[in-house]
Amino acid sequence: MLLIKGGRIIDPASGRDELGHLVLKEGKVDGILPGDAPEEFAGKVIDASGMWVVPGLIDMHVHLREPGFEWKEDIRTGTKAAAVGGFTSVACMANTEPVNDTPEITRFIIDKANREGSANVLPVAAISRGLAGKEMTDFTELSEAGAAAFSDDGKYVANSLLMRRVMEYARPFGFPVLVHAEDPDLAAGGYANEGWNAIRLGIAGAPAVAEEVAIARDILIARQTGGRLHIQHISTRMGVEMLRMAKRAGLNVTGETAPHYFTLTDAALEGYDTNAKVNPPLRSEEDRMAVLEGLRDGTIDAIASDHAPHDDSLKECEFSSAACGIIGLQTTLSLALALMKEGTISPVRVVELLSASPARILSLRGKGTLAPGADADVTVIDPETEWEFRREAIMSKSKNSPFIGWKLRGRAVATICRGIIRHEAARGEESF
Repeated sequence: MLLIKGGRIIDPASGRDELGHLVLKEGKVDGILPGDAPEEFAGKVIDASGMWVVPGLIDMHVHLREPGFEWKEDIRTGTKAAAVGGFTSVACMANTEPVNDTPEITRFIIDKANREGSANVLPVAAISRGLAGKEMTDFTELSEAGAAAFSDDGKYVANSLLMRRVMEYARPFGFPVLVHAEDPDLAAGGYANEGWNAIRLGIAGAPAVAEEVAIARDILIARQTGGRLHIQHISTRMGVEMLRMAKRAGLNVTGETAPHYFTLTDAALEGYDTNAKVNPPLRSEEDRMAVLEGLRDGTIDAIASDHAPHDDSLKECEFSSAACGIIGLQTTLSLALALMKEGTISPVRVVELLSASPARILSLRGKGTLAPGADADVTVIDPETEWEFRREAIMSKSKNSPFIGWKLRGRAVATICRGIIRHEAARGEESF
């Protein structure tokens, strides 16, 4: 048994935001006790006074790189980084080697995570075989093997007929289809947001319309089929607006963004910093502000890290040759908490974006809530502690982050997965 006492319990799924004491028993939430904490308790006690006690955070967009690219990241190191960052569950994308397009690969990921993981791992299987965008995978077999959703993330499903068939097939089963929205012909050869900064630096630009055309097509296909569409890493003003319009029309469409899209702009490319090279690229200040408004008004449903580890050889090179992507599992929570300081969103909304909403989108039973009987996945957050993101503190095998050296506020001090403490830090540890 485990007692987390005296914390501010924030559970958007059940409408709770109150002081109390959370009891975990046999891998489940046993209940919430009001008033004074029990004087005697037959189990471990975590003092959460001055802290938030929230449902275990869920990152619905992560690249764990295993199988096939274990020198960049593997399930053990990736889930360790997740636990330190406050995440109890991560959804890992299918662009591994071999691609997660068969039940055998899905089961391999689950089995490896059960043996070595510090967090729940939710495999996202490929939409198309080999991510080639030509032939649909067997959703039923993959779902039975344990796939939580389907995505060709990293590649756009350019064949509109295939995308229609995917949405039609997925609808009766309720499978969520997660899409990487970027028209490859419009974006071809672009490494930065098309605009003044790209011109000034002499970097080939990828226009915002490459993302927006793809979002528009997939929303229209979702409208035609009634399927469940989730748009990944939204980065543009018009992308946010199209998601807003889809919701107003009553379509079953959701969307996410990543911390770098509401924290940075393409100005971060100054000096040809390859750690700021991502896909879709960092956009303009106008786009960043639109993403912030989408988070504030409920248009954007979730914040996900898009944790994309790359070894130094793929980042310490000329800009055009560098790989796209940054690591984010250990910084996502802090960067999301910074939105409160800016007055963009409330504490309850931060927790919703990082737990309840991802659980709802992925249809995860027993997660994203602290209701009695839910899985004992809990994150204890110190919202005020100040710390510096240092290279030596990175748990990932890869170190590709533009946020190294940043002074951040707020972090996870305890991460509990299925009733087991996977990460625990002393108050004020690593503060500056």
